[in-house]
Formats: sequence, C-alpha cells, structure tokens
Amino acid sequence: MIKVGGLGDVAGSLPYALRSLPGDLLGGHSLDVRLVIPYHGEVARKLLDPQPVASFIVQHPSGPIPTRAYVTYISNVPVYMIEGAPIGTETPVYSGDNYIDGVKYTYFSQAAVEMARQLNWRPDILHANDWHTALSVFYLARNRLSRDPFFAQTRSVLTIHNLPFMGAGAERALAEFDIQPVRDLRLPIWARQFPLPLGMLAADRIVAVSPTYAREILTPEFGCGLQDFLISRSSIVSGILNGLDQESWDPEQDSLIASNFTAANLESRENNKKSILDEFDLSYDPKIPLLILISRMDPQKGVDLAVDSLTQMTHVPWQAILLGTGDPILESACRSLQLQFPDRVRAVIRFDTRLSRRLYAGGDLLLMPSRYEPCGLAQMIGMRYGCVPLARATGGLRDTIFENSDEHPKNGFLFEEIKTDAMNAALQRALSQYSDRALWRQYQINGMQQDFSWKKSALEYANLYINLWENQR
Repeated sequence: MIKVGGLGDVAGSLPYALRSLPGDLLGGHSLDVRLVIPYHGEVARKLLDPQPVASFIVQHPSGPIPTRAYVTYISNVPVYMIEGAPIGTETPVYSGDNYIDGVKYTYFSQAAVEMARQLNWRPDILHANDWHTALSVFYLARNRLSRDPFFAQTRSVLTIHNLPFMGAGAERALAEFDIQPVRDLRLPIWARQFPLPLGMLAADRIVAVSPTYAREILTPEFGCGLQDFLISRSSIVSGILNGLDQESWDPEQDSLIASNFTAANLESRENNKKSILDEFDLSYDPKIPLLILISRMDPQKGVDLAVDSLTQMTHVPWQAILLGTGDPILESACRSLQLQFPDRVRAVIRFDTRLSRRLYAGGDLLLMPSRYEPCGLAQMIGMRYGCVPLARATGGLRDTIFENSDEHPKNGFLFEEIKTDAMNAALQRALSQYSDRALWRQYQINGMQQDFSWKKSALEYANLYINLWENQR
C-alpha cells in the first residue's frame, strides 16, 4: 500500500514474518497476527476492493465519531483499516503538525481498541509503535482498570523507534479526547500529557529497536529527560533489532544495479563501482576506495563529522559520493567539499532511492557517523551489498558492526567519541586495510553472510509475546 519511514518498514514486514514462523520454533504455539492502520486517502486510492467489517462509534466529549473498519489481505496478513473524520481522505500520513496528527492518532488509537471489541476478537497481545499508536496501550490500560472483562487478559507491548519523538505538541488534541495529564510522579511534569510517555507508563513491555539503544535510553545522554522514569521501569525494557527485507534488498536479483553478484562472485561487483564512477564522471582506479554517504542531512546523522574528516584526509587516496537532502547548512557543507576536491567528491543533494541502490552496490565504504542511531538499516543494506560500514558505535550500529569482537567476525569499522579525530582514526584504519584486497574481501563476505532477516527479529518478538501471555495466565 504505502510506506513511510522506519515504521512503514516494520509494519510492512514484521506481521508477515511473525505469521510465517513455524510452530516448532514456538513451542507448539501459533500466531494469529493482524495489522491495524489508518485508512488514509492514499491507501484508499491503491486498494481495489476492501471489505467493510464493522461500523461503530468512537466516543468524544464533543459528540460521537462515526467510524468504519475495512479489511484486506496482504501476503495472507489481515490488514484492518480504520476510517473516520479525524483521519481524513486527503491528509498525508504525517502532516508535520503535531496537533493535527495528535487528533488523528489519538482517535485512531481509541478506534483500534474499540474495533477489536466490535469484531469480538480478543487479542492476547496489543503491539503498538512509537507515539502515533502509543495511546492504544493507554486506552487498553484504561479498559483494564475499569475491569472491562473483554480486555482483562490482553497485554501490551510498545516499541520505541526514536525516543525524542514523543508527540510533543499533541497535548491539546489529547485534552480534546479527555486525556488529562497523569499524576504519576515518576514522569516529569512536562511529559504527563505526551502520547509516548503515556504509552510507556501503561505498557506491559517496552522494546527499543536494538539492545544497545535499550541501554542508552536509560542514560541522561539518550534518555531525553525520561531516563529516571525508564530506569524505574527497566525490568520491562528490552531491545530487539529491526530486520531487513532481504527479498527487496538482494544484490543477486536487484534489477536497478549494473551487475548482479553474490558473496561467491564478488568479482562481478566491481562492475557496479565502475558504472557509478562513470555516471558521476569520476575516474576508476581499483586501488582507490569509493566512500559513500547515504543519509538524511541532519545533525543526528553526523554528516558534519564526515565532511570534516574527509576535509582533513588529504594524505591518502579516496573518492566519495554523498547523497541526501535536509539541513541547508549540511547540504552546503557537502557542496563545499566537492568544490574543495573536484576530482574526488560528488555531492548529490536529493532523495533518490534508485541511486542509493547503485551506491550500495558500487561503494567500498559506507560512512555512518551518527550521533545516535536507534537501529539503522543503511548499515544492514550496505553489508548485504558488500559495502563495508564505518560508523560510530551507538545504538543498532554497535549491535550489527563488529571490528574487534570475540564473538563475531569483523565486518566493519567503529569509533566511539563524537569527534572528528575519532572518525579520522577509524577512517585511517579502513583506508590502510583497503589495500589488502584479500582481507577486504573477507570483510565483505562476513557482512554479506550475516542474518539480518525479519525472521530472526520476529522470533524474538514471538518469544516475548508468548512469555508475556504465559505469565498473565
């Protein structure tokens, strides 16, 4: 249908992966997984024949809101769609206005819980994601506190994809739905009417999108002012890495790259490097590594660190292609880098998914100097395509990239401090080792052989669900 950002990746992949898990991996259990999404206009325009399944009322202080639910099936996963005035037919998935989005997603969260009752389908687990649906967990807890027998056995999981995005600005929308600031003293006063903290307060389990990020959000540096609250709930906090759609990202089948390849025939991969260098009028030399950066131009992504580091790395040969758009200051810095190194650098200031595939397939070293990165998919894609990552050791980057590990073969390069000198040292290590072609080839193979599939992530979620369900019986 439609996919927007990391949540779209999860919603599009995790339900199918969960339903595909064989019973022998689940101790004989089976999973009836159903997805609920807003019936946005863009969804409606792409669906030919959604089936109506329920009409009901969502209560609102200013009057009841007529609501309809439809169902369609995607890869055998039932996808329920909620339609009602707050969702609208022409509004984008995310408007950029947290009041407008607050109205939409507060309504949607309440409607999703009520829909289950209307369908007489009692979920064992309700799994919500980020601030947009966190209030479904809050509404579920309200029902349980009111001793509603329908949801008495239902438990909740809330996944945090990016803690700084808590739904700030949605307070007026929540008040209009009669959600007042809670009085729990563990929450800072400013957070007591934000959707994500309310969901975290009500959830039976809180999951961050990587094990390292689950630890990081308990610290002042990454806790966004909620670290003390999260520490008070740390017994229910864990981390599960997001997966990668390995069918969509497959260098053996990808029709958008110049030459397909596998870990067994990496010689064919070099054609992609030649092609991308030719496309951007850069000379090809097999001894010179091609560095790529594919990123939103945002301070979080450490683009400034990459530019500063490359500016100082004048004593060794390298080439670089930087792709992305966003902060005008960072865009300008990338353009300036090209002006400084016209024979080495190309700054491509646009969003271009097709080009990103060609870069993953042709690049030698993927730069990801993120200040924080809850999970990250680019490093997984890069490794899948034989592009060795160099990243700051944070969040999911630390959990997937291994430079000096006793448990995992080396597949990349890491640095700790958010300093240009630290990145310089890692980049120097990478550039010096690139000249050893056999060693570099092994790094590529190690990355390509890693299992980043959603099956692995789905099994961890399934075990979490089963454990939660068994413990409440």
